Amino acid sequence: FQWDSANQNLAVTWDSSQPNSYFYHPLGTVLTRDDDFSLSFDLQLNDATAYNGGSELAIGLLNFSDATNADFSRGGGNSPNLFEFDYFPDTGFGDSIDATLIDTNFGYTYFYFAYDNRTLNPGITYQVTLTHTAGTTNLTGQILTNGVLFTALPNIYAGPITDFRLDTLSISSYQDDGYGDSILAHGTVDNFTVTLPPPPVQNLTGNFQGGQWQAQFLSRSNWLYALERSSDLQSWTTLTTGISGNGTNAIASDATPPADKSFYRIRAERP
Repeated sequence: FQWDSANQNLAVTWDSSQPNSYFYHPLGTVLTRDDDFSLSFDLQLNDATAYNGGSELAIGLLNFSDATNADFSRGGGNSPNLFEFDYFPDTGFGDSIDATLIDTNFGYTYFYFAYDNRTLNPGITYQVTLTHTAGTTNLTGQILTNGVLFTALPNIYAGPITDFRLDTLSISSYQDDGYGDSILAHGTVDNFTVTLPPPPVQNLTGNFQGGQWQAQFLSRSNWLYALERSSDLQSWTTLTTGISGNGTNAIASDATPPADKSFYRIRAERP
């Protein structure tokens, strides 16, 4: 991965003869099937060659803890929690452009993908958009060239998606499967846009009420909250746990606030 300061884009080599490599940025939240979100970017290839059974170049969202686990293998089928664009160059059966969603479980059946057997030609800039609608177990994708639809990925494989956890944006170069099924590709990636749901804690305020200190905030459904207290902003004590968000105002209280100053925060987690 190399930043091109003149063209203001990222030059990328996808080389599956090398270990898994990620150019990544944390999202600052955790996305699940309950969320609306989308990802768009520009992709231009210089070249892309697949060998033996082939492999993919990938750009999308992942779970960082899973992707950096020693057992993670995209080619080997142990690759949970992915939402990504994949391009498989031709190995004798045609090229394949995929929008892929992989469940929090892993295996060759726990995924959904929309695809088209089209070729991404060198020197052409493709505008890629992937979208997930809250409550669904699929994703949609479309690819434009100069604002004109190139493909909406009309073909579908629908595996048993139950849920997923995504926390990182990544351009991903995956190691091969150990059997020589590989890819070598070069290109540039540019103009990322990630559309996320609102943050899990909004409009946080605090006040004393009836001898207790209370935090009030706008919660989100399908999140769990805890109130924490500190005297030095370094060590934190958990006071209240298991507060379920419901999309409205939530209250968390400290029944025995100390006489001296204290700092409070709300911790939000996905169940």
